[in-house]
Amino acid sequence: MKHNITNTLFFFLCFVINGAAFAASNDFFDAGPFKVRAEVEPETPKVGKNRVTIWVQDESGQPLGGAALKAVAVMPAMGSMPAMYAPAEMSEAETGQYEGTFQPSMGGEWPLTIEIEANGKKGSITFDLSTGRKGLRCATCGGVGADVPGTVRVAPARRQLIGITTGRVREKKLRVTIRAAGQVSYDETRLSDVALKFNGWIGELHANAIGKSVKKGEPLFTVYSPELLSAQEEYLEVLRRTSAKEGKHRLDAARRRLRLWDISNAQIDALEKRNRAQEYVPILAPADGVVIDKEVVEGSAFRAGQRLLRIADLSRVWVEAQVYDYELPLIKTGMKAKVVLPELQDREYPAKVDFIYPFMEGDTHTARVRVVLDNSDGFLRPEMYAQLNLKAKLGKRLVVPESAVLYSGQSRVVFLDLGDGRLAPRKIKTGQRSRKWIEVLEGLEAGDTVVTSGNFLIAAESKLKAGVESW
Repeated sequence: MKHNITNTLFFFLCFVINGAAFAASNDFFDAGPFKVRAEVEPETPKVGKNRVTIWVQDESGQPLGGAALKAVAVMPAMGSMPAMYAPAEMSEAETGQYEGTFQPSMGGEWPLTIEIEANGKKGSITFDLSTGRKGLRCATCGGVGADVPGTVRVAPARRQLIGITTGRVREKKLRVTIRAAGQVSYDETRLSDVALKFNGWIGELHANAIGKSVKKGEPLFTVYSPELLSAQEEYLEVLRRTSAKEGKHRLDAARRRLRLWDISNAQIDALEKRNRAQEYVPILAPADGVVIDKEVVEGSAFRAGQRLLRIADLSRVWVEAQVYDYELPLIKTGMKAKVVLPELQDREYPAKVDFIYPFMEGDTHTARVRVVLDNSDGFLRPEMYAQLNLKAKLGKRLVVPESAVLYSGQSRVVFLDLGDGRLAPRKIKTGQRSRKWIEVLEGLEAGDTVVTSGNFLIAAESKLKAGVESW
């Protein structure tokens, strides 16, 4: 048993040592038609600001100036967590030497990919980089990440000891769950502003506090305005001097003036019966709702066009959530959704995608998705945290178990079971992923058998084998 454990540890150490070429201080590696050397400062990368220096040579080994470099460290997606990016803005410090800074946002593996373009030629190279681990390792200079290492043979007894299991590549109806953080917000189509078309002063204020409920047609406040008082008196004077047939157009004009100032027909009829102008005229609520903004108190002066109150109808609300750009192609207007309130015993509401905003949020590089919810009971309140769950049905796709896929820089590798104990690494191109499955775009066929556990140890032995054979 001790011997077997030693073998396992040995293979693991071989994976660490031989898995990628160490980038020593003077090592140049091939990157297409170019040769590249890279260093990071501090030598052990950290979370936060790090400096990277890249030296580029042409095919003859001479320093190459004037090249266009792109460098980005990427933490691969894991489970429901999307990939994260730490780009470096590169500038040429001297001929053939380029410098920039990148900032990993959390600890872990951040493979650094460098793309070079010069004189119409392009090349790229990837270095394995991890916070808390010293130095860089070239991930595309042999091993799993570039030329696929050799096939290994594992006896049945060792397979059982290492814990190797396998699974089938197959076609399966793939459903991808998208979980997006968001919050409840006002339905912007149900907001009403109260602003008057004349100058005046506030009298009695009924809607006297934010949060107060109001009903359509109920008085919000009374106003005194010399203009409004004059308009009432003018209407009554025209009414007294106008017979049933003569001057009706003058009466209509005077009435229309009051209506344009948001005085209701019922108020004008009451004015006729009263036959006396009101000094303080009630201003009525334009809709049911709740006062969410108040700019006046009793006695306040106001000017024409000034917003005095804002009323929100909360019988219907929006939930807006942020989705990443790579998720957008999966989301369609009208698709079913579920809104979950995680802080309220995971209360759930069925919904449908109502709108996908046609722009990205610059600070987070996400897009907003909106659903509409009935809120007749008033339980939902704006600014509540919510989670939007969407399930995209992708139809039948070729998939492989998630545990079968190894990540190395930009490469994705599985170990194919060839039978008779032989296991061979195979580069694949992946697509969408669900909780347990990853879509395979290239590299495998339905019915292939792949290693689903123990593949890290197999990778160690495979890399060791490939290294020995290349000596």
